[in-house]
Amino acid sequence: MMFTPEHEELRRTVRNFVEKEINPYVPEWEKNGPFPAHELFKKMGDLGLLGVTKPEQYGGMNLDYSYGLVVAEELGNANCGGVPLAIGVQTDMATPALARFGSEDLCKQFLAPSIAGDMVAAIAVSEPAAGSDVAAIKTRAEKQGDDYVINGTKMWITNSTQADYFCLLANTGDGPKHSNKSLIVVPADAAGIEVSKPLDKIGMRSSDTAQVFFDNVKVPQKNLIGIEGQGFMIQMMQFQEERMWGAANAVGGMQLAIEKTIEYCRERETFGQPLINNQSIHFRLGELQTEIEALKSLVYRTCELYINNGNPQKTLELASMCKLKAGRLLREVADSCLQYWGGMGYMMDNPVSQMYRDGRLASIGGGADEIMLGIICKTMDILPSKKKG
Repeated sequence: MMFTPEHEELRRTVRNFVEKEINPYVPEWEKNGPFPAHELFKKMGDLGLLGVTKPEQYGGMNLDYSYGLVVAEELGNANCGGVPLAIGVQTDMATPALARFGSEDLCKQFLAPSIAGDMVAAIAVSEPAAGSDVAAIKTRAEKQGDDYVINGTKMWITNSTQADYFCLLANTGDGPKHSNKSLIVVPADAAGIEVSKPLDKIGMRSSDTAQVFFDNVKVPQKNLIGIEGQGFMIQMMQFQEERMWGAANAVGGMQLAIEKTIEYCRERETFGQPLINNQSIHFRLGELQTEIEALKSLVYRTCELYINNGNPQKTLELASMCKLKAGRLLREVADSCLQYWGGMGYMMDNPVSQMYRDGRLASIGGGADEIMLGIICKTMDILPSKKKG
C-alpha cells in the first residue's frame, strides 16, 4: 500500500494526540476507573479524528479506509489498550452501519454528534449466552404501534456506562436466525435501560465495560438501521472494519513493545554485557519483528481489497486471518518481551505487562480465534457441513 503525504500528516496528528492527551493520564485511568470519554472524544472530534472515513455531510472527511487504518495503527502507541479500544468502538464498531445504511434523520441525530465528539456510542451485540455465536442472541424488539419494545440483556458492552446510545442487534421476527434480526439505535436515556457497574476485568481497565438490561424499552421504529431482518448481514459487514481496525491497532502496539524492549535490553547488563547481546534475545526479537511486518502486509492487502470493492469472499477471508493472526501474535510478543524485562516485566506499571493483560482480549472479543478459523475454513471450502437430526 502506498501512503501519501496526507496519510503521513494524519499519522503525525494522531501520534501527537496520543502523546499529549492520552499517555500522560493512562496511569490514573488504569487505577481509578474509566477514562472520561466525552471529554477525550470531544478533543478528537475537534481534530476530525472521529470521522475520518465518514460522510462529509455529517462532519466526516469521507476518506477511504486506508486513512482509518493509519489512525488505528497510531493509536497503538497509547500506553494501554482500553482507551484505543473505546475509540475504535466509536469509529469502527458502533457507527459504520449507521453511516452506510442509516436514514438521513438518524445520521443527523446520532452519527453527526458522534463524529463531532458530542455523543459516545456503544455496540450492543453480545449477550450472556451469545458471544461469538451472534445468531443465538435472545434480545427481542416487538412492534407496538410506531415503536419497537425491546427486552433482553447485553453483555461485555464497551463504553456502556458513558454511552449516549447503543447500536443494538435484536430479533425482530421468528424466521430463520440469520434473517430475523435488525440493528436499531437505542438512546441510552430511554426508560427501562439499566447499566450494571463496570465489570472487573483483568485488562482494558481504563475503558468501561458493563452489562446492559433492556426492560420494555420503547424506541421509534424509525430508529431502524437499514431494512428490518437484515441486521445479521449488516452486522457481519460491520465486523469487517472492526477486525481490520483491531489488527492495525495491534501492529502499532506490538511495534511499540518491541522498541521499548530493545531499548531496555540495551541498557540492562547481565554478566558484564548488555542483554541485547544474547543471541537468543536478539534472534527472537528479529523473528517477532518479521512476524509483525508480515501481519502489517496482510492488513494492508486486506484494506486495499476492501477499498477497491474486490472479491467480498476473499476480503472476508483475509479480514478473518488478520484478526486471528493479530490476537495470537499479541500473545507471543507480550510473553517474549515480558521475559526479557525479567522482574521489571512482572510489575503492573510495565508497558509490556500492560500489553500482556490488555492484548489477551484480542483472541476473544470481536469473534474468538475459533470463529475466525471457522470462517477461514468455510471460505476454503474445507469446513464440514453440520448434520441435521
